[in-house]
Amino acid sequence: MKAGIVFTGTGPILILTSYDSFGDKKFVDKLNAKGIKKFIAHEVPIDKVKEKYGMHYTVVMGDLDESDDLRVLDYDGHHIFLSFSFNDMGEPVRYEP
Repeated sequence: MKAGIVFTGTGPILILTSYDSFGDKKFVDKLNAKGIKKFIAHEVPIDKVKEKYGMHYTVVMGDLDESDDLRVLDYDGHHIFLSFSFNDMGEPVRYEP
């Protein structure tokens, strides 16, 4: 399981995904189906996400399939941006069609 901040045209969203990579074609297709055609994604430590989101994390994880899935945990860009340090963010994965 991965957690990541995905920077989109409308701001950052925090996602949980069972895909191995933010560059996986199926992951990109899922975002595309949600209207996200271009993005920059940074993995963030799952333990920090659990700590910051508590019960909300647990509820969303209960609805996440173990394979080939993703869920938006938070779409409040301001909250996401202030909740994680740049030091928490992994190397960027950039995608544009």
